[in-house]
Amino acid sequence: MKLHSIVLFVKDIEKSKEFYTKILNHSIVHDFGNNVILSGGISIWQIQQSHIISQKLETASNSNRFELYFEAENLDEINIKLEQNSVKFLHPIHTEPWGQRTLRFFDPDNHLIEIGEPLEVFVMNMHKHGLSPEQISNKSGIPIETVKNLLSI
Repeated sequence: MKLHSIVLFVKDIEKSKEFYTKILNHSIVHDFGNNVILSGGISIWQIQQSHIISQKLETASNSNRFELYFEAENLDEINIKLEQNSVKFLHPIHTEPWGQRTLRFFDPDNHLIEIGEPLEVFVMNMHKHGLSPEQISNKSGIPIETVKNLLSI
């Protein structure tokens, strides 16, 4: 058995398609009307009230028990695009205690989304700000050998 995709249940399939394609730049792999498969392993599904899932599953509208996590090097550009599209933020860009810059926001159905810098980017940024490999390892929890490999030392 292998993971095929993450399915998000959405209220308005058209609004969600626009969000994931126009704002997060995912492409549509298959569009079956109320079931859309996007690039990157995400599917969005507008479930009809008559479906067994709607009949059997109790959901709390604002309970975020997971988040979708993406990585991108151009966090500042993405942040501007999200702001321009009036996306609701959990928090603006900030630096996590381990040195990675992240931002978190919500899709149209209030699913929590995080975008963080890739490991090699935030390690390199810490190095550019004067931290030694040992300091980077201590701050991030990344093994010293991995830090050295990422910095090509």
